[in-house]
Amino acid sequence: MKTLKAVIVEDSRLARNELKELLTSHKEIELIGEAANVDDGFKLITANNPDLLFLDINMPEKDGFELLEMLDEVPLTIFTTAFDEYAIKSFEYNAFDYLLKPINQKRFAQSIEKVLEKGSNSESPDPKNENALSLDKQIFIKDGEKCWLVKIQDIFMFEIVGNYTRVFFKNNKPLIYKSLGRIEEKLPNDIFFRANRQQLININHVNKVVSWFNGKLKIEMNSGDEVEISRRQSYLFKEQLSF
Repeated sequence: MKTLKAVIVEDSRLARNELKELLTSHKEIELIGEAANVDDGFKLITANNPDLLFLDINMPEKDGFELLEMLDEVPLTIFTTAFDEYAIKSFEYNAFDYLLKPINQKRFAQSIEKVLEKGSNSESPDPKNENALSLDKQIFIKDGEKCWLVKIQDIFMFEIVGNYTRVFFKNNKPLIYKSLGRIEEKLPNDIFFRANRQQLININHVNKVVSWFNGKLKIEMNSGDEVEISRRQSYLFKEQLSF
């Protein structure tokens, strides 16, 4: 099993030291850095691309959720908090796990065991696009007061809405302030297909393809949403799926 790289983002020196001490018993996890605030944490994560993030929720100036919003790709995240209310809220964000301070050694070991199991099952990025996120990677989405950590494979469509992009997964359709072009650059291009100028679809969520007017195709997603593929893209879609 490969060693997993971890970082700590925590404003309390005492809490950081506690986590480091607990990690000494788990040689499968390599601590590669620590930060005391969100901005330094962001630099650390983007520079090192860790597998695991220990993240304090309640920090001054910017909190842990704001850090996740800044990241294009979110590592496996274990929230650390001294407050039950934040721990409960972290479940709404679909955190991988959370630990209440002071951290119990047995509870910590259980969390690391989950991490190692998850890490051994992770997929590799698409070799055709070295910068692409693998399907089991997760992104952080914030729309107003609601937030989600969503796996790439669970997103079935992106759609331009003015200066925003709407993200479709399950029964949710939040808006994010990122361009569709920037999003497309990070996605595996053999799975996500640009249907037209406005929409990008996950072909694994396609239910039905039918011929449409003027040589176009019409897609029905598993969700029931219908997407019209432009004439030029219809040709590429047939070629990609060997129709």
